[in-house]
Amino acid sequence: MREKKDRRLAPEAEADGLIEGRNAVIEALRAGTAIDKIYIARGETDATLGHIASTARGQGVVVVQADRRKLDGMSRTKSHQGVVAIAAVRGYASVDDILSAAREKGEPPLVVVCDELSDPHNLGAVIRTAECAGAHGVIIPKRRSAGLTAIVAKTSAGAVSYLPVARVPNLTALLKDLKEKGLWVFGAAAGGTTSLYDADLKGPAAIVIGSEGDGMGRLVREQCDLLVSIPMRGKLDSLNASAAAAVILYEAVRQRGGARPS
Repeated sequence: MREKKDRRLAPEAEADGLIEGRNAVIEALRAGTAIDKIYIARGETDATLGHIASTARGQGVVVVQADRRKLDGMSRTKSHQGVVAIAAVRGYASVDDILSAAREKGEPPLVVVCDELSDPHNLGAVIRTAECAGAHGVIIPKRRSAGLTAIVAKTSAGAVSYLPVARVPNLTALLKDLKEKGLWVFGAAAGGTTSLYDADLKGPAAIVIGSEGDGMGRLVREQCDLLVSIPMRGKLDSLNASAAAAVILYEAVRQRGGARPS
């Protein structure tokens, strides 16, 4: 389903991205505020919270059941009434938007796919690097991933304003679809069978970056056409997610002929 774009932010969300309390969240949903996730107290049977959850899901917003202690820790006002929403700094694009951007520029698509990258600082850094490297977009899963929050926007140094980010319910299905559209899928893996510098990144490519702790999930890994490794010369055997993305993206830039002309 294509997600709405360019929805405005409510005043409550502008400072730190939090919208707290039942009335404030209901009004944000009614106003079409861009919302990344809504956290609702687990076990509550209150009709108002049920209405919030169903309305949010109908708008494509992720709804998460959370312990009250988690909500208390998130809350700025300490009167969240069992619901906290995290505003998105902008609406999400669709995958078709990203591929269309490549077609309009006459370039082979270069897409970054983040597999459950939960650290917002890492996601922001990946988006910043992808924009600088001339990638056409970033794709993230709806669940178990950081979203387009204020922290991600700040870490991206404003790149979220220029680079489309799509959010999909299932990365395995996404990768199958990208391959049908002619993209080669390259997975970044410490134990990859091909050195990064032997991989051909000049054509239509999707680069998959795994999560901070576990790397790529098994099903996502199985969809990769090639598992590439970054040569390690020191005592450590891996880079963090955003650093790995930077190394691979700029190898793609090198192979594709360097930076775009201004």
